[in-house]
Amino acid sequence: MSAQNGKPSGSKEELIEIYGAREHNLKNIDVTIPRNQLVVITGISGSGKSSLAFDTIYAEGQRRYMESFSAYARSFIGNMERPDVDKINGLSPVISIEQKTTSRNPRSTVGTTTEIYDFMRLLFARAGEAYSYVTGNKMIRQTEDQIIELLLSEFADKKLSILAPVVKGRKGHYRELFVQISKMGYNKVRVDGEVMDITPKMQLDRYKIHDIEIIIDRVIVREADRFRITQSLKTALKEGKGIVMTLDENGQTRFYSKYLMDPESGIAYDEPAPNMFSFNSPYGACETCNGLGVIEEFTRNSVVPDETLSISQGAIAPLGEYRDIWIFKQLESILKKYKQSISTPFYKLPEEVIQAIFYGTGEEIPVKSVKYPGQDWYTKFEGIITFLQKQLEHGGESTSEWVKEFMESKTCPTCNGARLKIQSLHFRIADKNIAQLAEMDIRELSAWFAELPPRLSERQRVIAAEVLKEINKRIGFLKDVGLEYLTLNRTMRTLSGGESQRIRLATQIGTQLVGVLYILDEPSIGLHQRDNMKLIKALKDLRDLGNTVLVVEHDKDMMLESDYIIDIGPGPGIHGGRVVAAGSPKEFLAQKSLTADFLSNRLQIVLPEKRRKGSGHSLVLRGAKGHNLKNVTLTLPLGKMICVTGVSGSGKSSLIHETLYPILNRHFFNAKKEPLSYEAIEGLEHIDKVIEIDQTPIGRTPRSNPATYTGMFTDIRSLFAELPESKIRGYKPGRFSFNVKGGRCETCEGAGKKTIVMEFLPDVLVDCETCKGKRYNRETLEVRFKGKSIADVLDMTVEQAVEFFEFQPSILRKVKALNDVGLGYITLGQHATTLSGGEAQRVKLATELSKKDTGNTLYILDEPTTGLHFQDIQHLLDVLNKLVDKGNTVLVIEHNMDMIKVADHLIDLGPEGGEKGGNIIFEGTPEEIIHHPTSYTGHFLKIEMGIQ
Repeated sequence: MSAQNGKPSGSKEELIEIYGAREHNLKNIDVTIPRNQLVVITGISGSGKSSLAFDTIYAEGQRRYMESFSAYARSFIGNMERPDVDKINGLSPVISIEQKTTSRNPRSTVGTTTEIYDFMRLLFARAGEAYSYVTGNKMIRQTEDQIIELLLSEFADKKLSILAPVVKGRKGHYRELFVQISKMGYNKVRVDGEVMDITPKMQLDRYKIHDIEIIIDRVIVREADRFRITQSLKTALKEGKGIVMTLDENGQTRFYSKYLMDPESGIAYDEPAPNMFSFNSPYGACETCNGLGVIEEFTRNSVVPDETLSISQGAIAPLGEYRDIWIFKQLESILKKYKQSISTPFYKLPEEVIQAIFYGTGEEIPVKSVKYPGQDWYTKFEGIITFLQKQLEHGGESTSEWVKEFMESKTCPTCNGARLKIQSLHFRIADKNIAQLAEMDIRELSAWFAELPPRLSERQRVIAAEVLKEINKRIGFLKDVGLEYLTLNRTMRTLSGGESQRIRLATQIGTQLVGVLYILDEPSIGLHQRDNMKLIKALKDLRDLGNTVLVVEHDKDMMLESDYIIDIGPGPGIHGGRVVAAGSPKEFLAQKSLTADFLSNRLQIVLPEKRRKGSGHSLVLRGAKGHNLKNVTLTLPLGKMICVTGVSGSGKSSLIHETLYPILNRHFFNAKKEPLSYEAIEGLEHIDKVIEIDQTPIGRTPRSNPATYTGMFTDIRSLFAELPESKIRGYKPGRFSFNVKGGRCETCEGAGKKTIVMEFLPDVLVDCETCKGKRYNRETLEVRFKGKSIADVLDMTVEQAVEFFEFQPSILRKVKALNDVGLGYITLGQHATTLSGGEAQRVKLATELSKKDTGNTLYILDEPTTGLHFQDIQHLLDVLNKLVDKGNTVLVIEHNMDMIKVADHLIDLGPEGGEKGGNIIFEGTPEEIIHHPTSYTGHFLKIEMGIQ
C-alpha cells in the first residue's frame, strides 16, 4: 500500500476513514488510517493525539458496541454520547489498552491478570501430588476393595475394632451427638482414645478439644467373615465421611480413606479443585490474612514511634502530648500503681508497665476526679491497643482511616506471605508448590516449565500436556514484551503504567483475536531501549494476526518501525488539532513537520558544551539491600543533573523511590514511610530539603485542577474579592470558591460536572444542567475583572493567563512557571482527572519552580519525559537546567536517550532485570559509559550520540 499526499491508498475495505473530527481541540479534521497496519499517531504534547485516538475513534467504537445491546440492557446503561465527529467508516471492534486502568486491588497480581496463575491452579488440581503437612508423607487414596484386602492381609486372625471418626480436634459437649449415635443403634464410642459405653445424658467438657469415633463393629479378621467386614467398612466410611479407623488388640490405630489421607497421622485433604489454590477463594485463601499475604496490626513501633519521648511529651502517637483529659488521668494512675512517672522516657518503663498501657490491667484502678477534687473514680483501663482495635472495628470511616495510620503491615505469620492454606501448599509438582512457582520471575519460571515434562509421571504428562502448552505460550508473550523480570505474585498496583499496559498487551496477544482495532497509549513508557525492539515485535505480531494497531507514541524507534505515521499539530492546545504530516516512515521524513525534523536529525537536542563540576559535596547511601539490590553504595555528586538508568527491573525504583527518598523524607519532614533495608546515609548536611515529583494524579476528582494545585487560585479569589463590585456586595474570597456554600452552584456543589453511575461500566461525568459546567451561581458570575468572570478565568489557557495577569505578580509567577514547563495549552480549571501522568508531573514541577528555592534542594523525578514530544523534552531540559544552575541537584530516573545524553552524571544499574540486576555497574559521564563493555545504556547511547 502506498500513500499519496499523506493519505494511504487502497480500497475502502482497507481503510478507516474519519470525517469532521471536532472533539476537544481537533479542528474539524479528516483522517484516513490504513487497516491491518501498525500506525503511530504522534505530535507535540496537547496537540490532540489522545482526542483523536481515544476520545473519537475509541469512544465511537465503544458507543457502537453499546448500540448492539438490546433496548432492555441499554435502559440500565443509558446511551453513550456520540463523539463530535461527522462520520467514521470501516471501524472494527475496538480494544483500548491504556495506562490509567491499573487495578488498585491488592488481590490483582501479574499471575491472575495474565491468566498464567489460573492455568497453574488447574495443573496443580489435576496433576499435583499431595503430602501431609504433619509427617511429610505422601498422601494416599484407597478404594473399598483395597482397604478390605489390606485388613485381611495385615490383621489376619486378629481382633479388630472398626471405627468411624465423627469429631476431630473440636471443642463442645456433644450431648446431642451421643443421643443421635445411640438412636442409630450403636452403644460404644471411643472418646479421646478411651472406649466407653454411651449412657443417658452423656456429655463432655465443652471447653476441651475432643476426638470422637463410633465403634461400628468388633470382629476377628478372617476370610470367612469378608461379607461382614465389607458391610461394617461401608457403614464406617459413610458415617466417617470417607474415612475409617481401625483399633487393634494392642491399642494401635490406623487410618484408611477413600480420599487423600496420611495413613500415619490420619489427616485427610479435600479432593483438589482449582479454587483450592486460589487466594481469592475461601476454599484456598489463608484464614489469617484472607489471602492477602500480609496482615495489618498494631505494634509497639507503630504506636510508639519514638521511645526516647515520655508519655507526657507524646510518646504514644495516637494520644499526642499531655492534655488534661480522662485517658491521661488513667495512665497516670496506672503508672503510679507501678511506681513510675508520666514524664519517664518510654524506653525506661518496665515491660509489665508497657503491657498494662497497651492491653489494660483487667482490674479497677482509682483515678482522681477532675470535676470533684479529692474524689477517686474506680475504673478499668482497657489499654491503648484494645481501644484502637475497637475504633477500627466499630468507628466510622474517618475514624478507621485515622486508626490505620498507627498500624504496621507484617508478613502473615500463618502462611509466611504465600497467601494460601497449609493444605494447598502441600500439593507439589516436581518438588515445588504453587506459591514457590509464583515467587519465581518469568525468566526462571520459563526455564522450570521447559524442564518439567521429563520429571512427570506418564499419567501426569498426559493430564498436563494441554495446560502446559497454554502456560508456556503466555510466559512467552510476557518475555516478548520485555517483562521477564516480574514475578507472578507481584501485585498489579505496584507496577508502573507502562508495565501494566504491556501486561495487558501480552494478555491480548494471548487471546489471538483477529480483525480488532487495538489502541495503545505510549506502551514504551518505562522501557529501556534494549527491550523496545521486543515491544515493537510484539505489536507487529498483533498486526500480523490480522489486526489494526494504533499507537499514540513519541518513541523514535517505534515511529521508524511502523507502517504509517500521523503527526497532529502544529502546536499544543488551541494551536494544534490538525494533521500536519502523514505517510509511511520514508515519506514522512521528507515532509515538513516538527516531528519529521527531529526524526531526520534536521533538529536535535544538542549536547551541553561541558558537563557541570558540581558543588564538590556528595550524598552517600551505603548498603542498600531492599528487593533485588545487592548491598550497593550510591554516591550522588551534588549540584549536578544526575540520571539513574538501567533496564526495566534492574532496581532503579527500589534504590531511589523506596530507599533513598523515604530516608530523606523522614529526615526532613518526619514522614512515616519505612525505607527498604540500608546501612547508613552520609552528607545530609549538604541539602536542606527533598522534593519528589512523580506522575501520580494531582487529584482524583473534578474539584482538583492546576489553579488549585499550584496555589494561584487563592490569589485569584483574593483579587476578585478586592474588586469594587465585590466590596459593594460584601463578597469575601470564599464567595469565589467552588468548594464552599455561597457562591457556587448548589446543584453540582461546585464540581461543574455530575457523575452518572454506570453500574458495570466506568462512571461517566456530564456537565451540570443548572450552571452548564461553570461551577458558580449567577450572582457570583456577575463580578468581573477586565470583563472576565471567575468561571471565564478558569476556562483560560495558561498561555492566555500569562497575558491576562501580567500586572499581578503573585499570580503571574505561578502561571508563568506552568507556561515554562510547556503546559501553555491546558486551562487553569482543567479537571485533574483529564491530565495525563506526564502533565500532572509537570504541574507539580511548575508548582515547585514558582516557590523560592534555597539552592540546596534535591529534586527527584521519575521519567519526566513520559508523554513528551522531542520539542517538549527541550522545554523540560531548559527548566531543569535552570534549577541545577542555581546550585540544586536534580535526580532523574530515565530511559529516554535525549535526557540521558545531556546529564552531568550517570548511574547505571543492572546488568539485567530481576534477580540478575541490583548492582551499580557504572558511575560517570555519558562520554565514559559508551566505552563500558556490559552496559546496555552505554551501547544505545553510543548509537544516539553518533559515535562509531
